[in-house]
Amino acid sequence: NPQSQPDLSEYSYCIERQLKPEARTDIKALLKELDVKPSAMIDVSDGLSSEIIHLSKASKLGCQIYEDKIPIDPEVGKTCEEFNINNTTAALNGGEDYELLFTIDQSDFEKVKGHPHLSIIGHMTDESSGYNMVTGLGQQIELTAQGWNGTQTQE
Repeated sequence: NPQSQPDLSEYSYCIERQLKPEARTDIKALLKELDVKPSAMIDVSDGLSSEIIHLSKASKLGCQIYEDKIPIDPEVGKTCEEFNINNTTAALNGGEDYELLFTIDQSDFEKVKGHPHLSIIGHMTDESSGYNMVTGLGQQIELTAQGWNGTQTQE
């Protein structure tokens, strides 16, 4: 019924992030201001777990991220709760928001630590350590790439 439209106003942030993603063009200037040069960078259009694995493989490194460090917008968390979706699962496997994931030299850590527009979610490890996430309960789980891989299938 064209006359019956759902009120989606309380989901505007989530809908806009999916339908009108904005590239993080501000990051280049921010990093220049902080005098930080990323050693690797990728957009998170295919999901955080897929992208961090791509970045790790290309760099021949492993990674360890921390569940409680992954930034999740409060509206996204509320929407996940309403639809009974684990917000960490959504953050790891969702995409299309074009946030940027990048690595920096350890010597630049103090320059970015605590910056309100950057989130430190983990660190790179030896390649043999694999790709892992430490949960809020301290359990280490292996990350898998479940996002879009360009062939319309799951990896």
